Amino acid sequence: MSDKERQSRHREAIRYIQYASEILRSKAQKKNKYYEDDKYVQMACATAYNGVLIATETYLAMKGKAIEKKKYARVNVDDYRTRLTKIDKGMLKTFNTAYEILHLLGYYEGETKADVILSGIDAAIDLINKIKPVGGSDLKFEQIPA
Repeated sequence: MSDKERQSRHREAIRYIQYASEILRSKAQKKNKYYEDDKYVQMACATAYNGVLIATETYLAMKGKAIEKKKYARVNVDDYRTRLTKIDKGMLKTFNTAYEILHLLGYYEGETKADVILSGIDAAIDLINKIKPVGGSDLKFEQIPA
């Protein structure tokens, strides 16, 4: 993978996380410890999870374990897990956290507790920071308006 492609994917993953954070901040209407509008929480979680997938695919490609996408088949979450198990178990734990919170709890189950959703976004940010280009700065949770 070229540095230019890595940088492009890194920027794209950041863009997804920033957009998800903007949805949470401006549309989900946090009140006390919960977001009020679960539709926007689901939208934000799906958006953030797309950023996770970009970061994970990029990471795997950087390590020479890229997932080949077949023309009419979807990539299964177990494909990511299998490859991450062979490369980096810490990265696997972070991926699993992001998957379970953002995709399963936030998107499918409709979880609206702010701390839970923000911990999923934090895991996504950790994944994105793993693919940052040389000389790039880490994306920090405080930089994301939520």
